Amino acid sequence: MKTGCGIMALRYFCTTNISSRYHDASTKTLAPSSLFLTNSGMHSSTPETNTKNKSTADNLKSIVNTLVLPSISSSPLHSLHKGNWVKLICGASFEDVVDIRNLSLVYTLAGVDCIDCAADASVVSAVNEGIEAARDIVCVRRPWVMISVNDDKDLHFRKAEFDPEDCPADCSRPCENVCPASAISFLGKSLGISYNTEAPSVLKDGIITERCYGCGRCVPVCPYDKIREVTYVRDAITTADLIQRDDIDAMEIHTSGRQSNLFKQLWSALGDSVGYLKLVAVSLPNGGDSTISSMNYMFSIMKPNLQSFNLWQLDGRPMSGDIGRGATKESIAFAVQLAKAKERPPGFLQLAGGTNAHTIEGLKKEGLFQTTISEYLHDDESQINSSGSPHALIGGIAYGGYARKIVGRILRSMQSEHGGAASIEDHSEYLLMALKEALALVGPVKCL
Repeated sequence: MKTGCGIMALRYFCTTNISSRYHDASTKTLAPSSLFLTNSGMHSSTPETNTKNKSTADNLKSIVNTLVLPSISSSPLHSLHKGNWVKLICGASFEDVVDIRNLSLVYTLAGVDCIDCAADASVVSAVNEGIEAARDIVCVRRPWVMISVNDDKDLHFRKAEFDPEDCPADCSRPCENVCPASAISFLGKSLGISYNTEAPSVLKDGIITERCYGCGRCVPVCPYDKIREVTYVRDAITTADLIQRDDIDAMEIHTSGRQSNLFKQLWSALGDSVGYLKLVAVSLPNGGDSTISSMNYMFSIMKPNLQSFNLWQLDGRPMSGDIGRGATKESIAFAVQLAKAKERPPGFLQLAGGTNAHTIEGLKKEGLFQTTISEYLHDDESQINSSGSPHALIGGIAYGGYARKIVGRILRSMQSEHGGAASIEDHSEYLLMALKEALALVGPVKCL
């Protein structure tokens, strides 16, 4: 079976099955399903639904077994070389372990190469639990697990904060409407839904801290200027200990690129722990003319004890991929700038920051989608400091806010029907819908 055919066929299967079986989902609530895809088998609560549920589960497992596995059998490193690497960004500050587990399960089945998450032990465990749940459904290869840290104040490492008691009763609450993570609630006592525990509990009004990932959109819309930003820096020693877990494969350092001394301090504090990693990524914004010099200096800091591959994450417009089509323009422009840059340090290049369903189209227009250095520069590699390897100039794409949005809305529907702690593999109709959305995003990168 050809590499692209598996994902295309599975996408077709998901589309046709969902449209025929659940076409009326938008006009009525999906019928509760007691289907469980577990190691012990499949169960139905009533004889009447047993045949239908078993058929759905058999179809799901059969199609995934037949079509997904051949499509994602290559290693994450091979994907980077080939230019079809896909990373799911759960969020450096997003700590809702139930959502993280479900997102990790869905995107593992869809074929991502890496899942990036907060440098928190419980979050890392949730990612790995989701991965293993996917591997219980079908024996797919394991994506790399990456943790994100920062060397200084950074947009990705902040939380919103306010006291709901200070909010006027007649406030229209624009903050609640604009939040992409459903992290602001004024209905906790009436709903009694918990998004981050194993049993329903009463929500506290205000910011749901574990769901807030620091996008900052609530701050300017508050008509009473009540919302504050709280920033933090991950502790290097705690991170070094965390890296030594056997279920962490990669680390990403978020930096402005302007405070090289802070980057050096963090790298030094991490010590020998970096030797446990398969990949070290540095995420940085576009610093204009100073970008290349900053990259080279940071690489010189890392090089003496860098024992893994390295990657540069080009953070175009942070945390904006879910806003709309134009959000991806800055990340593509950043990629074009780096592709043509002289004296660029070694390392894979990967897009992030504003990436969405339109990113591939933009890369293709610029001639950068799965294009080698020699192809892009018409065989003139003399200006680029490269190893001469024929790997793709752009190693791949990281999807964050947009990836979470398209699957997250399905998770919200599932949780409203089955509770905040619901596992998506226990509800096959939702798993199929979520997998369809994930494949629509991942598929264009993976299907050649």
